[in-house]
Amino acid sequence: MRSKVIPSLLIGCLVLVGCSARTSPIDALKLQSQTAPKAQPVQSASMAPVPAVAVDEQTGSIAANDNGQPHALAWAGDTPNQAHFETSPMTAGMPVPDQRPVAMLAPPVSPLAAPEEPAARSTGRHRVYNQRFSDAKPMNFGKVKPKHHAVHGVDVSRWQGDIDWPKLRSQGANFAYIKATDGGDHVDPMFLTNWKRAKEAGVKRGAYHFFYWCRVASEQADWFIRNVPRDPDALPPVIDVEYNGESSCRFRLSPEKAREKMQVFMDRLERHYGKRPVIYTAPDFYKDNLRGQFLDYPFWLRSVAAHPSKIYPDRKWVFWQYSGSGLSQGVNGKIDLNVFYGSVSDWQNWVAGKKSWQRVAGLR
Repeated sequence: MRSKVIPSLLIGCLVLVGCSARTSPIDALKLQSQTAPKAQPVQSASMAPVPAVAVDEQTGSIAANDNGQPHALAWAGDTPNQAHFETSPMTAGMPVPDQRPVAMLAPPVSPLAAPEEPAARSTGRHRVYNQRFSDAKPMNFGKVKPKHHAVHGVDVSRWQGDIDWPKLRSQGANFAYIKATDGGDHVDPMFLTNWKRAKEAGVKRGAYHFFYWCRVASEQADWFIRNVPRDPDALPPVIDVEYNGESSCRFRLSPEKAREKMQVFMDRLERHYGKRPVIYTAPDFYKDNLRGQFLDYPFWLRSVAAHPSKIYPDRKWVFWQYSGSGLSQGVNGKIDLNVFYGSVSDWQNWVAGKKSWQRVAGLR
């Protein structure tokens, strides 16, 4: 005998969607699906609104633009005067960083500074050794050769390995610029060892920073300050600015933006160390960004194929990097070779703080 109990499914549909006596359970379910609210389509990444942001090179903070319009980050975006690095060959300058800064928008580095070294300047005169370097790829620089300059030095990084600093000094390394940092989160693993041993050997030393164009300038300055001690006997700090075709930072900034970032970095270092930073650069970067600029800053110029006067017309310099293939006792492999512009007397007075770099370079 057929049950007279109405199926629960039919009751449910009558209650929920107002089925008539002629509506079957299947039709009722179809009707329910038609009356349910439709799910909203998921917005794809390409449809997402572009945030209106601007990066403050001083603080690294991100804030909305006043006009609410999209604004490219300092290192990205389809902005005028930008080109991919592939359009220019890589500069053979300072050693390329072996690691890259990893977080473009990482929180600013703590302003903790590296420990200070003795506050008093050395009172003794700095002994200058004659250079005994050789070169795996010697160049003919014309009438004015590196050997005509009295004070020679080197620049080093982890790639020189374990350096015999007393031996290197005896060969003519009267000064050394030592790779310290690049970007905002990398320290050369040999920096502290080289920094300590160079001073113990009587080498006048300074630290250099490989500038990373895709990192906020103030963060890079704080990172350098955090890792490089403040020593009144040290040479002025160096900002190394050049193109790097192997960098993960794929865009070239406009000359104005590049100089803005440099200025922020150099201002912070000058306030902290009390010395005007030296600008190290190479021919292609100089031509595109620095010609006629920063006239009140000392320059360290790379020029390994011709005298700097041929490559950097009208630019006065304090240091000249004339070789990337130098050879010396105390170092296994090749090393960069440099000269100081002035005489032994100029050098003694400059490192003692008695003579300005402008006078050394013949600007005053």
